[in-house]
Amino acid sequence: MTKAIAPAQEWWTAEEIALAALPDMPSSKRGVNLLSDRLQWRANPDLARRREGRGGGWEYSWQLFPDRARAKLLSAAAPKVEVKADDKMGRDEAWAWFDALPKPVKAKAEARLKVIDTVEAVERALMQGRHVAVQTVARTSGNGARTIWTWFAMIDGVRADDRLAYLAPRNRAAEGRARSKECDPDFFAVLKSMYLRLTVPNFTDCYRDSLKIAKSKGWSVLPERTMRRHLDKSVSKLTQVLTREGVEALKRLYPPQVRDKSALTAMEAVNADFHKFDVFVRWPAPYGQTEPGVITRPQMVAFQDIYSGRILSWRIDQTPNSTAVQLCAGDMIETFGIPRHVLFDNGREFAAKSLTGGASTRFRFKIKEDDPQGLFEKLGCKIHWATPYHGQAKPIERAFRDMCSSIAKDVRFDGAYTGNTPLAKPEDYGSRAIDLEVFLKVLAERIAEHNARQDRRSSTAFGRSFVDVFDESYATAPIRKATEAQRRLWLLGAEGLKTNAHGSVWFQGNEFYDTWMHEIANQRVVVRFDPADFRAGLHIYSQDEAYLGHAPIRQAVGFFDADEARVHARAIKSFQKAERALAKAHKTLTAAELGGMMDAVAPIETAAPASKVVKPVFGKGRGLIAAARPDPVFSEEAVRAGQTAIVADLAAHRSLPAASDDDGPREMFREALRLERALEAKEPITRDQQRWLTSYQQHPAYAAERMLWEMQGDAIFGTANR
Repeated sequence: MTKAIAPAQEWWTAEEIALAALPDMPSSKRGVNLLSDRLQWRANPDLARRREGRGGGWEYSWQLFPDRARAKLLSAAAPKVEVKADDKMGRDEAWAWFDALPKPVKAKAEARLKVIDTVEAVERALMQGRHVAVQTVARTSGNGARTIWTWFAMIDGVRADDRLAYLAPRNRAAEGRARSKECDPDFFAVLKSMYLRLTVPNFTDCYRDSLKIAKSKGWSVLPERTMRRHLDKSVSKLTQVLTREGVEALKRLYPPQVRDKSALTAMEAVNADFHKFDVFVRWPAPYGQTEPGVITRPQMVAFQDIYSGRILSWRIDQTPNSTAVQLCAGDMIETFGIPRHVLFDNGREFAAKSLTGGASTRFRFKIKEDDPQGLFEKLGCKIHWATPYHGQAKPIERAFRDMCSSIAKDVRFDGAYTGNTPLAKPEDYGSRAIDLEVFLKVLAERIAEHNARQDRRSSTAFGRSFVDVFDESYATAPIRKATEAQRRLWLLGAEGLKTNAHGSVWFQGNEFYDTWMHEIANQRVVVRFDPADFRAGLHIYSQDEAYLGHAPIRQAVGFFDADEARVHARAIKSFQKAERALAKAHKTLTAAELGGMMDAVAPIETAAPASKVVKPVFGKGRGLIAAARPDPVFSEEAVRAGQTAIVADLAAHRSLPAASDDDGPREMFREALRLERALEAKEPITRDQQRWLTSYQQHPAYAAERMLWEMQGDAIFGTANR
C-alpha cells in the first residue's frame, strides 16, 4: 500500500492560516474564524481540535481547506526528483536505444506513458493542480505517488511524441556490471585459437586442452559454459562459420539475390544446363553388333523459359557435349522461336565455338579474331554466363531438383534407381537397367506433367501451371521465328563426301538422291543432317557452304521385291517424262527450222584471187612430189628388249593387291591404309601403287570406309591391322 503525500504542517491555527496567504483563504484571523464558523469546521472532531499549551484556541486540519489551498500545500511537500544531465539521451539516441529493447520492457514503458496521460487528463478535468491529480491516479492505478513523480521527471523537457522512448526502465541503459572474476586474456586467446579451426573440433575438447596449458602457465580460468558464452559473445557467428567451415559455407549464409522476372515475356530469355539422372539406362547396341549396349546414367540437356519456368526442349545423351546442346536448341527454336537472351554456365559443352563463337564475354578456349560465329551469335541472341558452380544463378536447377524425385524415383524405374549420393544407395542397387526407349517414354511423360502441373507459387504463376503462364504471354509477345535457311544452322555437318555419276550421295550406309542432283554429279559436297531423324534426308551444300538443295533417303529393297521394282519403274518413267517435257519446253525449234535459218545467213561464194607472183624453184629434183619414206626396220635385239619391258610391266601389275577383283571393299581399304602408313613412315612404294592409291582415295567407298575406321579404329577388320 502506497503512503499518501501530506504537507509538512498538517494542523493550522487561524492566525497561521491568515499569515500563509493560501489561495481561496482569508488573509486575517477574524476572516478565518468566520469561515470556520460558517463551514462548521469544529463539528468534525477528527479534523478540528483544541490546541494544547499556552493560549489555547483551535487547530484545524489542512484537509478542511479549499482545493486550491490544499494543492499549494501538496506542491510544497512534493518530492524533488532530479535527473542528471548526463543521463539524458538525445532524441535519436533514445529511440535507437528503445527500439533495441525486448517486448516486455517496451510494455512497461507503454504502461508508464498511460499513467502519465491519465494524470494529465485528471489535472485538466479537476483543475486542482497536478499534485491532486497524481494523488488521485496513485490511489486508482496502484502506483505510488513518488513513483509517478519520478516518471514525470524522466520526461521533463521532452516532446510529447518522444515520451515513450524516455519512459523505458533505465536499468537497461546502465553499463554491464563488472564480473567478480575474469579469466586471463591469454587463456581466452588460446581457447579461441583451438576452437576456430577448419577441422571443426568440439568445444569441450578445445576447453580441456586449453585448460592443460593454463594450468602449466598459471593463468586464471572460468568454467566451460561461461567460456562458451564469452566466445559466442565476442566472436560472431559469421566469423565462426568462416574459420571452421570455410569461405563456401560463409557464402551460403549470405541471402541470395532475388531477381524479378515479372517484367520479362515468354521467349525473351531462356537458360539451359545438363542434368545427370540417378537411373541406370541400357543403350542400344551399336549397328552391326549383337552384344548388349552400354549401361550408364543418361545426361539430359534442357532449355527452360525463364519467365514462365516451362521446359521448352530436351535431348538425351551419354555425356555432356555441344552436339546435344545444338540439337536441343534447334528443337526449341523450331517449335517456339528465337529467344533474345540465353543464359549458360561456362562449361565446355556450352562454350563450344559452334554454339557461342564470337561472343564477347566467352572465356573458354583460345579466342581468335577469325573465329566463325556460333549458332546463337548468328541468330542474334545475347549470351550471358552464369557464375560457375553456383546453382542459384540458373533457374533451371530448381526444375532439376523436382525431376530428381518425380522422374528418377518413378515406380517404373524400381531396381534401376542409383541413389543421389554414393552413401544413399538403395538395397536393390544395380539389379536392373531401363531400356533407353522406355526411359525416353517415361521422361517425356514426366516433363509434360511438370509443365502442366497446377498450383505453382512462382512470382508469375499465382497458382497456375507453367504452360498456362507461357501460353498467355506467348500469345501477345513479339516472337522471332526462324527462316528455312536458319533452321539448317543447328544440323550436324559432314564434309569430304562426293556424289557418284548419278549425283546421289552415300552416307552411313544409305543412299540420298533427288533428281536435281544430276547437276552435281562427281562433285564434293558438304551435308547437314539431324542424327535423331536421319531418315528425314540430307541438306546438301557446296564446298564453299552455298546451299544446293534437299536429298531424301532412298530405301534399299529386296532383290526379288516385285512391288518395289514396279514402284521404281514408275519413278523412272515419271522422271523421264518430266525431263522430256522440260527439254521440249526449252527446245522450241526443230533441226529443219534451224537449218533453214543457217542457210539464210550462209556467206556468198567469191572468186579465188589470181596469183601474180611465182616463186622459182632451183636445184635437182626440186618441184617434184617427195616419195614416201619406207617403214623403219628394227633389229632382233631391239625387239627382244621391248618384249622384256612389256613382260616386266605386266608382272608389276599382277603384283598389285588392288588389281584383284575378288577383294572386297574392306580389304581394299586395308591395303590403302597400309600404303598410307608406309608413306607416313617415308617407306618406298612403287609408282603403280601410288597411282592406284590416288585413284582409290577419290572413290566414295574409300570415304565410307575411312569414316567408319575413324570411329572404330582397326576393330573394323576383325583383328589388329597388320
